[in-house]
Amino acid sequence: MSTPEERIRELGLELPEPVPPVASYVPTARTGSLVYTSGQVPVVKGELAVTGKVGAEVDAEEAARQARICALNAIAALKAEVGELSRVARIVKVVGFVASAPDFHGQPQVINGASDLLVEVFGDAGKHARSAVGVAVLPLNAPVEVELIAEIA
Repeated sequence: MSTPEERIRELGLELPEPVPPVASYVPTARTGSLVYTSGQVPVVKGELAVTGKVGAEVDAEEAARQARICALNAIAALKAEVGELSRVARIVKVVGFVASAPDFHGQPQVINGASDLLVEVFGDAGKHARSAVGVAVLPLNAPVEVELIAEIA
């Protein structure tokens, strides 16, 4: 069976460098066997390609693609903390935030972009509990933000 890093490459993706914090926090915090990532926005090479509210300036399909980028950034932060992604025993919980137009109700489908990538990368260990929450605005006017909790073997 291939490693999570190999599966990322097989998906045609490249694991980015961890996104540096934009405020007073650290990218990850570890306690016991759990690693918590800070919220990750869809930054690619230092920039957001998409901004705005989902259901207004951003459609749900694009927002799901952006949630996938958020998850990839969370995986990068996780790898920086633990070294090898094969040490991840399980993705325990994902929390996804969607900057939503007032009449947008598809937050779960948007955050599926992140959830699906985690299962593609970690297999059954990527299946997780989850919350998908609509919010008025996110940092940097990002359409989505994703954080996760991982158990480390």
